[in-house]
Amino acid sequence: MSNKLYPDAAAALEGLLRDGLLIACGGFGLCGIPERLLDAVRDSGVKDLTFASNNAGIDNEGIGKLLRTRQVKKMISSYVGENKEFERQYLSGELEVEFCPQGTLAERMRAGGAGIPGFYTKTGVGTLVAEGKETKLFDGQEYVLERGIFADLALVKAWKADETGNVVFRKTARNFNVPAATCGKVCVVEVEEVVPAGSLDPDSIHLPGVYVQRMIVGAPYDKKIEFRTVREREAA
Repeated sequence: MSNKLYPDAAAALEGLLRDGLLIACGGFGLCGIPERLLDAVRDSGVKDLTFASNNAGIDNEGIGKLLRTRQVKKMISSYVGENKEFERQYLSGELEVEFCPQGTLAERMRAGGAGIPGFYTKTGVGTLVAEGKETKLFDGQEYVLERGIFADLALVKAWKADETGNVVFRKTARNFNVPAATCGKVCVVEVEEVVPAGSLDPDSIHLPGVYVQRMIVGAPYDKKIEFRTVREREAA
C-alpha cells in the first residue's frame, strides 16, 4: 500500500496539529465532512483554531463538536444555520465569525490552491461583506477585493482513492472538498475505500494525488441527516 496511507486519524495528524492553526475543511452541511479527522482534532486538545468551512456542522456533529469543546476561535463560513451552539457563541462574543458568500468562499480556497493571493468579484459590493475591503472599477462596474485562503492544513472526505492518493468525490461532497484540499499546505483525506493504483479512470479523478500527503480509511459511516423533515402519518 502507499506510504500515504495511515492506520487511523490520530496517526495521520501526528506532527501536524498545534494551537492557532488555520484549517480548511471540506463538506456541505453534513455531506462529505471529514468526521474521523475532526474527531481526532478534538481529541488532540489543540485550541484557538480558525476553520474555513462552508458551515460548522450541526450541534455535536462535524465542526460542531469542536465548538462544544471551545477549541475554535474563528469561523470563516457562508452558512451558519442549524447550529445553536454556533449561534450562542457568536451572539455572546465568544466566537469570531467572518461571513463569506458561498461562491466567494469556494473561490477563495481555489485561489489559495492556485497561488493567487486575491481576486476581484461583484458579489457583496455595497453590502456588509465589502466593509473595510478594497474596491476597484472595471469597465465602470465596482468590484471588491477578496483574499485567497492559504490554510496550514486541509481536512477533506472522499469516496474513493487509489494507493497513490488520486481521489474521487461523490456528488455534493465534491463542492467544497476539492478547493479545500488544494489550499492547504498539507492535505489529509479520509476515504471510504482505497483501491489499487490504476483501477480508477484517469478522466474521473477529481483531486490528483499530488495534492494529497496523507490518507486514512474512515469507513464504515452512518448516514446523518442535517435537518429531518417528515410527513405526518395518515390515520388508518
